[in-house]
Amino acid sequence: MSSILIKNGMLVNRGCIQHGDLYIRHGFIERAGGIIDVLADREINAEGKYVMPGLIDDQVHFREPGLTHKADLYTESRAAVAGGVTSYMEMPNTKPPALTQALLEEKYAAAAQKSAANYSFFMGASNDNLDEVLRTDGRRVCGVKIFMGSSTGNMLVDDPATLEALFAKVPLLIATHCEDEAIVKNNERLWRQRFGEAVPMSEHPCIRSVEACLKSSALAVQLARQYHTRLHVLHISTEEELALFRNDIPLERKHITAEVCVHHLYFSSDDYAKLGAQIKCNPAIKAPRHRQALLSALLDDYLDIIATDHAPHTWNEKQNSYFGAPSGVPLVQHALQIMLSFYHKGLISLERIVEKMCHAPAICFRIDRRGFLDEGYWADVVIIDAEQLFTVTPESLHYKCGWSPLVGCVFKGLVETTIVSGQVAWHKGQFEGHTAGKRLEFSPEG
Repeated sequence: MSSILIKNGMLVNRGCIQHGDLYIRHGFIERAGGIIDVLADREINAEGKYVMPGLIDDQVHFREPGLTHKADLYTESRAAVAGGVTSYMEMPNTKPPALTQALLEEKYAAAAQKSAANYSFFMGASNDNLDEVLRTDGRRVCGVKIFMGSSTGNMLVDDPATLEALFAKVPLLIATHCEDEAIVKNNERLWRQRFGEAVPMSEHPCIRSVEACLKSSALAVQLARQYHTRLHVLHISTEEELALFRNDIPLERKHITAEVCVHHLYFSSDDYAKLGAQIKCNPAIKAPRHRQALLSALLDDYLDIIATDHAPHTWNEKQNSYFGAPSGVPLVQHALQIMLSFYHKGLISLERIVEKMCHAPAICFRIDRRGFLDEGYWADVVIIDAEQLFTVTPESLHYKCGWSPLVGCVFKGLVETTIVSGQVAWHKGQFEGHTAGKRLEFSPEG
């Protein structure tokens, strides 16, 4: 379809909600707001529904190449658009990891053939690939990922000289996974002495501790301040880390930013008793006090972005004992519903959800013409029925892994339509096409 007219919606954009129409032509938003009386190839009635920019998820693991028994670009991008996510940034810890420009471009080529959503891929950093990292084109790649703590894929950067060189020389945004490796390994040794191999899943936040997160995040912030690096600290999970970040300047002026993931807002350590390894992730879901502090910090702008860290593993892999069960949770299909559950409790407004899940990622990563319902921008649009109840069932999941810790949960708020780069990708429970996604482009100089 070359043109789409969305009628009678409630448009959520730039901190306001206004009733009106939205006209899309040749992939872009041509007119937004008011009554638009034009003939379009397709008309969608959004009366009583909210129309918002597509979500931008800056942290997902779609597992391709090499780990496609867990997930792949086709299945997970479809799950994303079913959940209102129109753009994603995928991590480099695949198999092989994206540590060279050639391997990175292979991922882009695969996404061009398979992705239902818009896409970008982080360049991976290791202890010995600085030259490759410095060749990364910041206009066409979202950033560089540094694992300052080991996780799935074991891409740990633990050489101090390499770490300092990366912060000193990389002009792109650096995104970090921050957990101090020495602290985690020592805790693993201590807990093995206590429990052997039968460590309860509830001990995960003790092993992947507050201290480990704080020490590593503090180091990343210190290096970023020293070299004025564009730093984005991923998946903040503790109250103690919040003091590292600022809320007294606009996001556009921050060179150090932070995100919170939906699972750290929704779950707490109390949920290990029921869900066990289903919610084992790195950094760990911790005590309820952290969950409360993270939501407050999000609303107070110490935390800038909401993401998922969507990280699927097979059900069988998750059935192993503590040290054998991999860390990671599939979440990209229901991130918006999780946040809408807070909206319906009066804890956050729709405008703030859009700010943190659409506007802020676009600003932080300097994405070209996405993240807003602005005229002249790419038409990444989501229509939601905020009052519609639905239950998460195994049959409703679009992940290749086929499970979610949210199965059985009842949410209020249904994604009715998802438009990706001007093409309808999801409408009333059905996929339309499968390759609407475009490669994201960036303005590295801001």
